[in-house]
Amino acid sequence: MATVLKANQRKNLKQSVTRELRLEGNVPSVVYGKDKQPITVAVNSLELLKTVRDEGKNTIISLDIDGGETVDVMLHEYQIDPLKDELIHADFYVVDMSEEMDVEVPVHLEGEAEGAKEGGVVQQPLYELAVRAKPADIPEEIVVDVSELNIGDSILVSDLKASSKYEITEDPDTTIVSVTPPEEMPEEPETEDADAEPEVINEKGDDEGEGEDESEGEEASDDEDKE
Repeated sequence: MATVLKANQRKNLKQSVTRELRLEGNVPSVVYGKDKQPITVAVNSLELLKTVRDEGKNTIISLDIDGGETVDVMLHEYQIDPLKDELIHADFYVVDMSEEMDVEVPVHLEGEAEGAKEGGVVQQPLYELAVRAKPADIPEEIVVDVSELNIGDSILVSDLKASSKYEITEDPDTTIVSVTPPEEMPEEPETEDADAEPEVINEKGDDEGEGEDESEGEEASDDEDKE
């Protein structure tokens, strides 16, 4: 069942009016489709975000536009202000419930891999899967069970079970998830014994030092005799 979302038509497209709409908590939006003239509307920002969060980005929204018109749409694109982190614009695409369409569906991993228990690292290179289906048959997410994966194992798109409701159009050889061996820890360098005495370079022995003292004394005596 489609989620109902109310929308008000926007006929005044001046920036000042658009700015006022945002301040009131509404999102300026456009509704368009293959056989439909674009309509400019505004929807409540919080209600739209809640719908997408609870139902998923591919959910069918029954957009109740003031004036009596109701259309089935999907959220096609949206813009967020990076500074304020606020939704500032949205595009809704009118869908034909009897025609298939191509969408990206989130991939959700389920379970704990056996390889992860042994120190392996679970890696997920694919987070969304290309799917073709009628709007009402688009899955909210595709669940992949990883509990039997050991180190070195992986799951490809071709390993997924086929469904009668949708067709997976992703490359069959694409890796969804894998378990890689644990990274080897670098060996710690050997440290010298802290109690060992440091080696002294060019240290002179006692005998050698005494010899030098004696020779210096002899040279001093010779100098005195000469005087």
